[in-house]
Amino acid sequence: MKQAAKGLLLAATLFSPALAHAEAVAGHCVDGVCRVTLTADQLLAKASQLVAERQFDQARPMVAALSNVAAFRMQTHFLTGFIAVETGDTESAVREFRAALVGNPGQTRIRLELARALMMQGNRDAADYNFRLAEQDAKLPPEIQATIRASRGLLRDGRDKHLSFDFGIAPDTNITNGTNAQTVDLVYGNQTVPLTLTGNARSRSGIGQTASLSAGIRHHVAENIALLADVDGQGVNYKGQSADDFTGQFSVGPEIKLSDRTVISLQGIASQRYYGGERAATQFGGRANVEHTLNAGQRVGLTIDSRHTASGFSPDYNGWTTGAYATYERVVMRSMVASASLFYRTERLKSKIYSDDEIGLNLGIGGELKHGINAGISGGISHASYKAPLLSLSANPRADWRYNARIYAGLRSVRVLGFSPSVAYTYSRIDSSMILYQSNRSRLSFNLARYF
Repeated sequence: MKQAAKGLLLAATLFSPALAHAEAVAGHCVDGVCRVTLTADQLLAKASQLVAERQFDQARPMVAALSNVAAFRMQTHFLTGFIAVETGDTESAVREFRAALVGNPGQTRIRLELARALMMQGNRDAADYNFRLAEQDAKLPPEIQATIRASRGLLRDGRDKHLSFDFGIAPDTNITNGTNAQTVDLVYGNQTVPLTLTGNARSRSGIGQTASLSAGIRHHVAENIALLADVDGQGVNYKGQSADDFTGQFSVGPEIKLSDRTVISLQGIASQRYYGGERAATQFGGRANVEHTLNAGQRVGLTIDSRHTASGFSPDYNGWTTGAYATYERVVMRSMVASASLFYRTERLKSKIYSDDEIGLNLGIGGELKHGINAGISGGISHASYKAPLLSLSANPRADWRYNARIYAGLRSVRVLGFSPSVAYTYSRIDSSMILYQSNRSRLSFNLARYF
């Protein structure tokens, strides 16, 4: 509590230089050399005053001296970052502000300065994210809240781009997503014949090499109108080829700002998936999305996505897939974002055996923790019902309960050749009315990611 109070005093000092003060507790001169001794508290106050007065050269030695005081580590990083951003060294500023937040993710003033430095760098997505977290602080003065809203508006209206890449290894208990059953019963009239399952029909474990790429651009082309273009790709390679899975997607279209709080986007989509070395699915379609900000820290969204699939495995899988997704997000604890999403998805394929309706719920929370950790946890449940039975296996249409969960942790504050390490555990389970489609899967992935 004492350290938090000092952080608040520091913020007030930088906003109001008149609050800064420092008194010498002892002074003496020997042989014409005068020495003044300051307590750590007084040194902090004097350094803050000099920074507020923009006397950076005089402040630097004092800030450097403060770095030896463990109790003032947060304040030292903050003052160092503030001097850096005010003198044009945004890279050092971002590094120092992130270090200041490592043990203090709820410090609004530091997060605001981090957002400002990221904005100066042109890192708009990260800047908007940090502005959004800071905006949730109800104690902010009205003029600061107005500045945040204006800054986020500039970020949305300007030219934007993003690029991220990661790679790693992923031990997986079920790379085929198959059943553990060794046989299933085929029904022919009054006879039941057991069928032995082999190959990808059964579960098997493996270690894959994974990689993913996400890139996009948002270019302001007219008042309240921007052009969005995104490219996403991901893949996993296992020993052999039968379970390799690679997907690429491209989307492009306009984004229209209806008001300061409401944005709508329309995008055409093309995607390609290869599984086991063969073309699994080619898709063309479109997506419409509307996003509305309710108030500081809260927003809702609705997405409609519809695509036509041409399968490389069988024409039975050709047809349309359409989904609707309603999402609610809220900033909590000033550094975390919680979300809830309801969805409905329907597949209308050539074969009714593989056509289904699915409805489900996903919940999640993620954000910044202490010690420089970015972490999140999410989970979901859904129910799928199919249109026609696979008569050789069951007289009734297939019905599934599906479960999923994911835990993620990353260290953005740690860099290895520009890449940050992360670890994620994912679990999925299908409880199906047909044993052939029952499955359990656990996957642990170790990745290095870079954000450009």
